[in-house]
Amino acid sequence: QVQLVESGGGLVQPGGSLRLSCAASGSIFSTMGWYRQAPGKQRELVATITKARITNYANSVKGRFTISRDNAKNTVYLQMNSLKPEDTAVYYCNAALINGYGYWGQGTQVTVSS
Repeated sequence: QVQLVESGGGLVQPGGSLRLSCAASGSIFSTMGWYRQAPGKQRELVATITKARITNYANSVKGRFTISRDNAKNTVYLQMNSLKPEDTAVYYCNAALINGYGYWGQGTQVTVSS
């Protein structure tokens, strides 16, 4: 039974930092990543990382966010720096099997506001 448990969301002022974590269990995952969905908008990719630690970022977060993973712990992290109000969204963890099938976490709210 696959389970993804996210943590680390919250309220932060513009320019601040947050670190999200997602602990996955129940299988071995190929690509893991973070997506986000703001109110009234579609879910969008934030960043992904393969088991070989090849990363991919949305242009809007390049240079501010860093994705990493601990393969031994089946955990993926998202370090978010220089946060902006437009980063406000529910952030979802995704973990994909080698065949491409992906699982989603329950989501964690990130709010950037003064």
